[in-house]
Amino acid sequence: MRERTVTLILVLLVVILALIPGVAMAADPACPENLITVSGTGEVMTEPDIGLVTLGVQTEHADVRTAQEQNAMIMDEIITSLLAAGIPRQDIQTVSYNIYPVYDDETRPFGEDVKYYQVTSMVQVTVREVSRTGEIIDIAVKNGANQVSSVGFSLSPEKEKSLRATVLTQAVGNARSDADVTAAATGVTITGVKSVVVGSVYVPVAYDNRYSGSAEMKAVSVPTPIETGQIKVSAQVSISYLIT
Repeated sequence: MRERTVTLILVLLVVILALIPGVAMAADPACPENLITVSGTGEVMTEPDIGLVTLGVQTEHADVRTAQEQNAMIMDEIITSLLAAGIPRQDIQTVSYNIYPVYDDETRPFGEDVKYYQVTSMVQVTVREVSRTGEIIDIAVKNGANQVSSVGFSLSPEKEKSLRATVLTQAVGNARSDADVTAAATGVTITGVKSVVVGSVYVPVAYDNRYSGSAEMKAVSVPTPIETGQIKVSAQVSISYLIT
């Protein structure tokens, strides 16, 4: 009985010590040091140097095989024209291929009569000379493209790499600035860096939906105007500073 009483007293002492803040911090093996952890973001605006155009052809016919054959023939002409314009084959990628039955509205309530079939084939073209984006659209339309679903802009790996150091340096500087303010406000001193976690550099694709939809109206002699605008490149770091 006496041993149980002694054990209970010891357990209560441990609990009481754990509730004292200073003792709990010193006794925690997972966090033996005092830290300030902050995040910093770096951003830069830049002009994109790559165009991304998704375009293709839609055909219609009562016979699905005929619709497919017509679609394949036109798409082959489009791809051939893009290759002739200097677009490498690896920069032309099929992104969708759909066969859609269109039903006769007058008979559908009483059956499943198909009026005709729509076959749509789309490719994404990577334009590495971004100034040629409008020209590439015009070439595709001239050779049978009647669909443009999106026009986007991004950065080449080379340009992204050249900006990485800039945005990361900004991010680290902003993190340190926040840490200095926090340390001054709380009356502590930064003595070093415990850890740094670097996030990936984020490069969004900027889409311009003004050029999406049917391409039939764009098959004119006037070149298609394309404005690339700017996109924002950003990076984030998380830094834990040692303090006393």
